[in-house]
Amino acid sequence: MARLQIEQISVLKDNYTYLLHDPASGATAVVDPAEADPVLDRLRLRGWRLSHILNTHHHADHVGGNLQLRQATGAKVFASSNDAGRIPGIDESLRDGQSLQLGTQAGQVLEVPGHTLGHIAFWFADSEAIFVGDTLFMLGCGRLFEGSAAQMWASLQKISALPPATLVYCAHEYTESNARFAATLETDNQALAARRAEVSDLREKGLPTVPARLEVECATNPFLRAALPSLKRAVAMTEADPAAVFAEIRRRKDVF
Repeated sequence: MARLQIEQISVLKDNYTYLLHDPASGATAVVDPAEADPVLDRLRLRGWRLSHILNTHHHADHVGGNLQLRQATGAKVFASSNDAGRIPGIDESLRDGQSLQLGTQAGQVLEVPGHTLGHIAFWFADSEAIFVGDTLFMLGCGRLFEGSAAQMWASLQKISALPPATLVYCAHEYTESNARFAATLETDNQALAARRAEVSDLREKGLPTVPARLEVECATNPFLRAALPSLKRAVAMTEADPAAVFAEIRRRKDVF
């Protein structure tokens, strides 16, 4: 089976919207359309017909294009059942573990609360891709606007348990700032030092740092590493529960 064709679209200041195209059926989804016009332009350029609108959570910079796209294309809006009433135009409500069919491609819905209580991710195992919205960023994670640190830690553990080769597609270009913060915690992490240099080089060339392989995130992202002795030592919490360590790392990032 052919993999999804994935198109990354830069929108607003630092957001990413994604088109997912199944070449076998012609079905095409958009993930987190902050704006409609850039999506419509790319669809015309590629000659694709939009069939699915996938929202990870209710924030305006992820759903702002829903209604215009729905009206222009007839595509259906798919979002968490926990966000009913907060996301415009929902046609299909989704729950944890539910399968989502995009043509011949099967995706799985993962509930990943923390950034918001209704946050979900879309995992397409055969294409080795997961779309995580604002739950996980490259070298970072989303702020805890609605959920608890324990909820977010559990959500990140759910993502980090996926196959290491999975490509993580997040919704913002925050990696350079996240790398600076990560370097304050694990000063001896050589993988992190190499990645920070790679990130700087990409940004100097005007290139995106997203996506990244999950195995790379697990080796360098402090928010996925809160159970490790090196991170516990960095925040002077050597005997603490990983969720408490994660909470302290998140607190420090909030004021970084």
